[in-house]
Parts: sequence; structure tokens; C-alpha cells
Amino acid sequence: MLRSMTAKIRLYVDHPLGEGQSLALTRDQAHYLFAVMRLAVGDGVLVFNGQAGEWRTDVAVANKRNGVLVCRAQTAPQRNPPDLWLLFAPIKKARTDFIVEKAAEMGAARIMPVQTRFTNSERIRQDRLQAHAVEAAEQCGGTFVPEVTDLAKLDAVLDNWPADRQLMFCNEAEAGSATRLANATPDPWAILIGPEGGFSEAERARLTALPQAHVVSLGPRILRADTAAVAAMTLWQMALGDWQ
Repeated sequence: MLRSMTAKIRLYVDHPLGEGQSLALTRDQAHYLFAVMRLAVGDGVLVFNGQAGEWRTDVAVANKRNGVLVCRAQTAPQRNPPDLWLLFAPIKKARTDFIVEKAAEMGAARIMPVQTRFTNSERIRQDRLQAHAVEAAEQCGGTFVPEVTDLAKLDAVLDNWPADRQLMFCNEAEAGSATRLANATPDPWAILIGPEGGFSEAERARLTALPQAHVVSLGPRILRADTAAVAAMTLWQMALGDWQ
């Protein structure tokens, strides 16, 4: 006999969604739903794939190694964030994880770790950070999962900077000065957060000279990189994003 319950668990699936669609679960997903969360046949699960909104599914097959969900009805439309990239210099593992999670929650469309002159970390686990972005979207009710790119050198990113993308350059040397987003337009945007050691003089000079750059202060105190990422995204979302 099928059980009826309100779906509370949300799951990202790499699968087309539509009424009556069957979804084969991965081994990890099946273990989570049936061994950890103790779901059974007939229980409800909310799913999304980043493109088709959120759907209510019912468990049709349940065991600890695999399982099948069946789509019943769409529960929320697709909600995409503004066209905003977050560029940041990786720091310690837990704090880098925090930046990725909060960027996904707060509406970044792409998350881009960059290596600057004073970046402490020379490598990242892109797949692990992408998994953190997925988990953040699952937990915050989002229907979009931002791409987390592999680590790239800041100079190389700037060499190929799109002509139509504005850049909010959060310069710790500007602490205490007025924030300058005046006259900014809601075009494609990016936010750049520097490393714990700050930007080099050469990097500051290049960024300041970039035609698309808007040099911004995040207040009278120099913030830690993970705090600065949240503060900058809040400032941008309030001024130009979908929090207005």
C-alpha cells in the first residue's frame, strides 16, 4: 500500500522532468533517501534539474543501492538568478566551501575561483565545490545550480574579459571610502573578491584601468574574504539584482 506524506526532501537530478517521467536514482541518492532518510515506496520527494523548475515525485522503487522516482506535478517554476558571476581567490578549505555555498544561496549564476598574486591555495577540487553548490541549492529552495569553474589565473580571466560584463572590484585599499555603484546599469555583472593577502599593486592597477570596472568599498573595516563575498553579493543584489 502506498504511503502519503508531504514532500520535504529536495534533490537535484541530472534528468529531464515532466509529468509521468521516471527518474532512476544514483547509488548515492538511493542511499541518502532510503538508508539515511528512511523513505519508502509512496513517499514524496521534491526534485529539480536546474532547467525545468521544481517537481513533486513519488518513490516507486526503493532499495539502498538504487531506486526510481516518478514525477507527478510541477510545484514551482524555473527561477534563474541574475547574470552575475562571483570571482574569488580560494582560501582555507572550510572557508572556500562557505563562499561557494553562500554564493549559490544568494544568487550567483557562475562561481569562479581565481589565482591571484597572493592566493594561498594553488589548487582546488572543482568537483567537490560543485557538489557544495548543488547541496546549497537543494537546501535553500532554489531551482538553479550555478556552475563552479576550475581554478584559473586572474590575468588569464582578464585577458578574455567580455566587453559587455561590468565588474564590481572590491578593493580592500578603498576601505572607508564611498561605495561607487552610482550610474551602474543591470547589464551582465561580476564581483571580484581578493585573497587574504590583498591584491598586488600590478593587479590593482590593471583592474582599476579596466573600462568595465567599478571600484567599490565594503565599508570602513577590512573584511575577511568569506565575509567580503557575502557583503559584496548583498550590496549588489540590493542595488542591481533581484532583491529590489
